[in-house]
Amino acid sequence: MSDFEVRPGTVSTSLSLVRRAKAGDREAWQRLARIYSPLVYRWARQSHLQDSDAADVLQNVFLAVLKGIERFRYERPEDSFRGWLRTITCNEVRRFCDRRLVRPRATGGSDAQRQLQQVPADQPELSGSEQSVEESGVLHRALECVRVEFEQRTWQAFCKATFTDQSASEIAHELGMSDGAVRQAKYRVLGRLRELLDDQ
Repeated sequence: MSDFEVRPGTVSTSLSLVRRAKAGDREAWQRLARIYSPLVYRWARQSHLQDSDAADVLQNVFLAVLKGIERFRYERPEDSFRGWLRTITCNEVRRFCDRRLVRPRATGGSDAQRQLQQVPADQPELSGSEQSVEESGVLHRALECVRVEFEQRTWQAFCKATFTDQSASEIAHELGMSDGAVRQAKYRVLGRLRELLDDQ
């Protein structure tokens, strides 16, 4: 079973991965953390937090996800794990800034107040390029996750068939495979990615 689907213009988390995480599957939790930690950290940094503060928010986000994953629901087409995770991140950034206002640093002053004012009340819409960067990062980490599941020659055939202009015949000749084996390699890896990323 896979944890992703790659559709034109979208990369989303599979409900099967979320269900496995809800059931306490350690591997599912590790995959969620591996795939989404850099994204959560980036969102926190975009809220003008320092590196160490963003790392604290990251930990709090995944603690909140652990405690609240049972409440995640996919009821409408626009519902997504990533959207839910972004909401949790925004809330954790606000909580972090609130705590800094209550207990300012010795050198603090009005820095915490300025940071709190910079946190948007609602989730801002991502521009096309920002969304593309996010999806690219998620896809890259998904590829890293599934890479270990395939033999090297299968992976090479997939990469060449997917990311180059070489024909199946050229790839087959280069790797000592049949044309059908090259197409099968691409199909198998893409199928695994779809399973890993599918939110449907």
